[in-house]
Amino acid sequence: MNSPYEWLIGTRYLSGARRQGFISFVAAMSVLGLMLGVAVLIVVLSVMNGFERELRSRILSVTAHATVTGLQGSFSNWQAASSKALQDHEVLAAVPFIDAQAILAHGQGTSAHVIGAQIRGVAPQLERTATGLAQKFTAGSIDQLVPGQYHIVLGSALAAALDAKVGDTLFLLAPEATATPAGLQPRMRRFRVTGIFSSGMYEYDRALALVDIQDAARVYRMGDNVSGLRLAIRDPWRAPGVVRDVALSLGGGFYVSDWTRSHESFFRSITVMKSILFVILLMIVGVAAFNIIATLVMIVKEKRSDIAILRTLGAGPANMLGTFAIQGVLIGLTGTLLGAALGVLVAHNLENWVHDLEHVLGTHFLDASVYNMSDLPAYVEVSDVMKVCAVAFALCALATLYPAWRASRTAPAEALRHD
Repeated sequence: MNSPYEWLIGTRYLSGARRQGFISFVAAMSVLGLMLGVAVLIVVLSVMNGFERELRSRILSVTAHATVTGLQGSFSNWQAASSKALQDHEVLAAVPFIDAQAILAHGQGTSAHVIGAQIRGVAPQLERTATGLAQKFTAGSIDQLVPGQYHIVLGSALAAALDAKVGDTLFLLAPEATATPAGLQPRMRRFRVTGIFSSGMYEYDRALALVDIQDAARVYRMGDNVSGLRLAIRDPWRAPGVVRDVALSLGGGFYVSDWTRSHESFFRSITVMKSILFVILLMIVGVAAFNIIATLVMIVKEKRSDIAILRTLGAGPANMLGTFAIQGVLIGLTGTLLGAALGVLVAHNLENWVHDLEHVLGTHFLDASVYNMSDLPAYVEVSDVMKVCAVAFALCALATLYPAWRASRTAPAEALRHD
């Protein structure tokens, strides 16, 4: 028998099972369970991918790719160092900055709001070349940070916490004190709010305030020194190596950092969570594989007499193994492909559907103070879809082995004894 009769018989048995009520129901549940398991896996992995990409994009739009700072917290002769850093063809920009801590106070009496914040002194025109924060303003502009005017720009969440808006005046209290005849007095300066930015990252929107670098130098008495240089790298993924080369070219003796190091815990936790969720949700696919075993066992039991007749006609155990293995493979392939299609469809539309549901319910599912974003982005990676489909199909293929093996071990005389 040279024709692929295993395929013909296997597909015939599978289509014939549809006329058997209970077997048809179990087979449908097997396909449905597998489809849902694959779809859920793809959607969850896509959400994790989208979360990681969005987080990385927002971080890079607010912070520099790398920083070079002095070991003692100050950086002198930064103009020459900036020119030297720009000689590296991988460095697109090298701008000075001052990083400091302060307490911001707005209002008076019992209605006053007092909050700690990170103060970043920047050169407005140079800052545009280092980060995209200048494009994140919801009110005002970074160009309004004029030296000597003591203007300040607040993150949106910080402005809300201070109950401050553009045009308001607030006080900045530096952690250093000034010695006076009356004793140590806190260093305080009045600033006027001229802008509000919203980066989409709660970590920055809640704690970051921008001032002109010369005003920051006066308040913190740094003279002509700065905290360091912030670098924009042509390829952000090469930031660790590039910033190290820049520091060495400056003669060493600097502390270097980059975006992958300063936010390492974020990306590591996402990678770990992605792996854990993959293993946990794979159990859904495992349950569907067990359903395939149950379906095929019932088909084998129902077709015992047919198997015996085929065996007497010359079909060997390997032929029976292939006949029933084909049925399980078809069930697994159908469920896997349907699940992949459903998962990709849901992942591509998930963000819009979540927004619509939030609008209907009048609530937000994600707290920006916890997840650093209020959206639920999803990004489908082909490698993840292929990995999920491959694992799901492999489990289904393995699930067919036992029922197919039982069919191949069926004894013709025993099966026909009562027929």
